[in-house]
Amino acid sequence: MLPKSGITVGSLLLLVVLICAVVVGERLFRKHFVARLLKRTHLAPGFQFTLGRVLGYCFLALGFYVSFQVVGINLNSLAILAGAIGVGVGFGLQNIISNFISGLIILAERPITIGDRIEIGGVVGQVREISLRSTTVVTADNIAVIVPNGDFITHSVTNWSYEDPRVRFRIPFGVAYGTDLEMLRKLMLEVAAEHPMALKDPEPQLFFVSFGDSSLNFELAVWSEKWDTLPRGFRSDLFFAIEKKLRENNIEIPFPQREIRVRSGEVAPLQAARKDEQP
Repeated sequence: MLPKSGITVGSLLLLVVLICAVVVGERLFRKHFVARLLKRTHLAPGFQFTLGRVLGYCFLALGFYVSFQVVGINLNSLAILAGAIGVGVGFGLQNIISNFISGLIILAERPITIGDRIEIGGVVGQVREISLRSTTVVTADNIAVIVPNGDFITHSVTNWSYEDPRVRFRIPFGVAYGTDLEMLRKLMLEVAAEHPMALKDPEPQLFFVSFGDSSLNFELAVWSEKWDTLPRGFRSDLFFAIEKKLRENNIEIPFPQREIRVRSGEVAPLQAARKDEQP
């Protein structure tokens, strides 16, 4: 006679109810923990989010284990079956598992956090959410881009907000040969000083980059903390201000010019010489 199994329809239904209760309880616990406790601390918002996520995953793991024990399912007896299934499923879910592990690494090492402005694979935007499988990045055009977590581990990531939010903007421009360079330096430093989002410390600088074909090329270097919010707008404001300052002081912004000289009377003799060379 076959032994009776301890798993019944009622126990399976109870297991489903317990699992649903654990999932709902994890969300309430994480929301309550982050909103009530972590916000009272002086921890960074990104670290608060990461800590809340990790504790939530621990709550889920413990809740699932207790649910199986309450129903009477011995997890030790399912270890061999779970291992065999895991090997088969692992080959088909390599990318998902890779992103899952990458998500754990991101939450643990915190190379990026909520609110950071990053650049990866041509996508530039602000990190809004970090989950175990993917990270949501919102661009300046308010477009949400879902980036797999594996890309943050295998690709180079530029984090403009990492540790120090101050970033130096380099604004290139050119002026005509013969321009008074000392006056130009004074005017460009005035442009930087007049902008409300430009930092006074570190001080802005004007770099002489090169002697161009038709212009003297410079870069106005200005420090600001607005790279994570208004990088394009800040650069645009500086370009407008530079153009206005140069125009008000009658400093020419040159454009490439090409001279074409046509020498008449040489085509016909050249053709005649070629005919004489023919045998």
